[in-house]
Amino acid sequence: MNSTQQIVYRQLRELRDHFTPPPGFTWPEISDGKLLMMMSPRPRHQLTAKRVTRQLDPQLPDDVFAFEATDTDDAGLGKLRIPDILVCPSAAMDTDAPLDPREIVLAIEIVSPSNPDNDYEDKARDYPAMGIPHYLILDPRDGTATYQWAIGRTEGRPAYENRLHLPYGTPVTLSTALGDWTVDTTDLPRYSPKDMFQQP
Repeated sequence: MNSTQQIVYRQLRELRDHFTPPPGFTWPEISDGKLLMMMSPRPRHQLTAKRVTRQLDPQLPDDVFAFEATDTDDAGLGKLRIPDILVCPSAAMDTDAPLDPREIVLAIEIVSPSNPDNDYEDKARDYPAMGIPHYLILDPRDGTATYQWAIGRTEGRPAYENRLHLPYGTPVTLSTALGDWTVDTTDLPRYSPKDMFQQP
């Protein structure tokens, strides 16, 4: 990132630190020199997050946990992201600053009906660049899971080399440096037409 981009990122961080999200929106993320506002999660989104974190925690090593909605940033890349769920050592969370993304073993996103490209394209580009080795996308719109892992390079940029796409009902096994963990998607909720802003 050049000096101009670094200045822009610092300005955006300062703006964000003094920002109050309007009703119905979450704290903004930062990527590509922009503040990115998202609508507040819908209840089925949050139900998915809770069911997944409760599955993961008993499988994880001592002092490693699944956390929800935590700032993580890489100032050198000019990116601040807020994974819906992340797995990292508890000691990494004992900080006044945003979480170091290189402490994150797994990031999970639950697709938003309002902006699915943010999860499938933007974060699939940002997370490997930030050094996050495993990325799972859960999509309540169509009931699918997409698991990406093994950071390599594509067109000169960090990118996940492996990708697995599965329907809900098929367990997803995540093979990480800290062990193999399974997410059972059988009982994860699907969005309703109203969730997806469609007429019932």
